[in-house]
Amino acid sequence: MAFQVSPGVNVTEKDLTNIVPAVSTSSGGIVITAEKGPIDEITTVTSEQELAEIFGKPTADNFEEWFCAANFLGYGNNLKVVRPITGLLNSVSTGSAVLIKNTADYLDTYYSASGAGQVSNIGTWAAREAGTLGNSLKVSLCPNSTAFGPHSQSGTLIVNDATAAIGDTTITVDDGSLVQVGDILEFGDASAVPSTSGAPSGFYYKVTAISTHVLTIARFNPQTGVTETGGLRHAVVDDAKFLRHWEYYFNFSTPPTTTDDTAAAGGSLDEMHIAVIDEDGSITGTAGTILETFEGVSQAFDAKTSTGASNYYPQVIYQQSKYIYWIDHIATLSDGVTKVGTTFDNTVGDAFVVSNTSLTSGTDDYAATNAEIATAYEKFNDSENVDLSLLICGPSQTGADATGDTKATAVMDIATARKDCVAFISPARADVVGVANAITQTQNVVSFADGLPSTSYAVIDSGYKYMYDRYNDVYRFVPLNGDTAGLCARTDSIADAWFSPGGFNRGQVRGAVKLAFNPNQTQRDELYKSKVNSIVSFPGQGTVLFGDKTAQTKPSAFDRINVRRLFIVLEKAISTAAKFQLFEFNDEFTRAQFRNLVEPFLRDVQGRRGLTDFSVVCDDSNNTGDVIDRNEFRADIYIKPARSINFIQLNFIATRSGVAFSEVAGS
Repeated sequence: MAFQVSPGVNVTEKDLTNIVPAVSTSSGGIVITAEKGPIDEITTVTSEQELAEIFGKPTADNFEEWFCAANFLGYGNNLKVVRPITGLLNSVSTGSAVLIKNTADYLDTYYSASGAGQVSNIGTWAAREAGTLGNSLKVSLCPNSTAFGPHSQSGTLIVNDATAAIGDTTITVDDGSLVQVGDILEFGDASAVPSTSGAPSGFYYKVTAISTHVLTIARFNPQTGVTETGGLRHAVVDDAKFLRHWEYYFNFSTPPTTTDDTAAAGGSLDEMHIAVIDEDGSITGTAGTILETFEGVSQAFDAKTSTGASNYYPQVIYQQSKYIYWIDHIATLSDGVTKVGTTFDNTVGDAFVVSNTSLTSGTDDYAATNAEIATAYEKFNDSENVDLSLLICGPSQTGADATGDTKATAVMDIATARKDCVAFISPARADVVGVANAITQTQNVVSFADGLPSTSYAVIDSGYKYMYDRYNDVYRFVPLNGDTAGLCARTDSIADAWFSPGGFNRGQVRGAVKLAFNPNQTQRDELYKSKVNSIVSFPGQGTVLFGDKTAQTKPSAFDRINVRRLFIVLEKAISTAAKFQLFEFNDEFTRAQFRNLVEPFLRDVQGRRGLTDFSVVCDDSNNTGDVIDRNEFRADIYIKPARSINFIQLNFIATRSGVAFSEVAGS
């Protein structure tokens, strides 16, 4: 309290209600190669559906790590995913493809706030995500009402075909340059003159090819957007005029003219329509599917919507598109001009011509090296900013590095360095899949485990499960470490982190048709001595995680999963609470406050069977004058962890009828 000069009352508050906070114990992390999704950044997914939506479906190249991620999400709902930097490239409209890793990379490297394009050699658009899926994208930009249609300009759109009969799939026109592939046409009846105010016949045709002045056409259904088989539904007379529409005319309500915002500022003709299309069907399964539309976006750099948001078309694309990035302006469009008093040059070539751009040159690369994978896993190094409890290795070896255990070791090293998470490891595929002899499988897995570092921050399982891949209608062998990590996440939700995830109560593995390696008791004994937790299929009882060892070689309490995870919870929660003691005085008041903070928390954990006893020492016995003078604060927290049952001894003793049990008890 500040000293007062004259009498008065000064009121203050001091908050002594601090508690030890709850901490997350179920968040997983994994690196996967994928057909799409952000690169070199952490993305959180909460379900298998979300995993497929963001990172694409599993392929023949990435199914092992993909299903490790999906299998984890079958038990938990918090998985952090990183897509590694490999030889991936984004599809572009022209020139050389580039890698745009993620949104931050786009903003730093490719987007210009000034409205001017930064990268001239890759065209006007780029796929939002790297990979070959982007090669299916087409962007169609309609710059004006003439290009939009319907339009029948006198002396221009005229049939020059005296034999245009019913059923014909080709028709000759005066000027083929005024039409482009994809345009929708309407021809009048034998004597009718088309009008832009209505359909002369109600029959629509899509232009599928152009050879000088000869158009190849097919019937078009505007209600479904489907191009149908068959030619002209009626004869068309020579010199008849016809109407043309933009290919995506029926997906927009009005032609592009002038936005209200630009009109109010005295400008005009700034409006455009943009459609993004799955041209060959690789994304949706149906060629020509319209993925998204942007109606009435503006060329004006400072244009706003009625709600005050930016209506500048590169900004709208950046903020709203799921499929493309804007890279540069089409040459004939105005470049970063303001709306005030500007009549925009919104002609793309001819007045009739829209801008159709197909994206190409995107590449996949699933053959990540151990170095590339390790770099991606380094995103999880930052324990202060990345909340992580369960680190999933996926396949222990990559496609590009078929030997060694570099990847598994790197993942284990991250968990050991963080000291707040556990890594989950499966042996190499070649150790158990396709190996007919169980003795050889045992030797392979033991050799693999013995080659890994000793650490209590890792858990090793025995192999692979055979499961159904519903995305590709095949059965595949997949590493079990995603399931093992998932069992820990499920244990957290139905019990607590300090309960063992193994056994019949909490260790049931889902979706296993069979195991690549199903060890018997003798083989399980060998595996357990090498810190490997067997996963076993018991007839009529399911597939079960049948062990709870960590990868620590030295016998101690920390060679058990439940004890390691108990201490992670305690250390994480108490250290978080202890931060509020920083910069306070190291005196008995502060020390008592700390004890009063920690002891109720530990009693709660004790009541929930996590520990059998504890003691908190934080007084002048360990906070001596020397400690205080070094600006330190010490607390010694003694824990007796609860232990899981690994061995059950059942003794059945037969006695004679006349013998009392008390006489033979202990025999």
